[in-house]
Amino acid sequence: QVQVVESGGGLVQPGGSLRLSCAASIRVFGLYTMGWYRQVIGKQRELVARITGGGRTNYADSVKGRFSISRENAKNTVYLQMNSLKPEDTAVYYCNLEQSILDIFWGQGTQVTVSS
Repeated sequence: QVQVVESGGGLVQPGGSLRLSCAASIRVFGLYTMGWYRQVIGKQRELVARITGGGRTNYADSVKGRFSISRENAKNTVYLQMNSLKPEDTAVYYCNLEQSILDIFWGQGTQVTVSS
């Protein structure tokens, strides 16, 4: 089973920054699309950012210009740099790895709280 583990969440003031990390235990990490999603209790999980093995990225409109997804394949790690954070960014952030259409692996989530 593929393991996906997020880290880097925490409490930050509005306007501040955080960088989330996600490490995956899989061979040839660079082949796979990775994504960041977030979820508030009682709401559907939503896409935040996604990056393909070829480096193509896409972002939710709400985070464009503020968040950036990147990957460091030598470390089997994907990052989410979050700048200019807003209270509405508060959520549990989840990382996933798309091995195939049928095999998508999720991490346990990391809490991000944006508050004064």
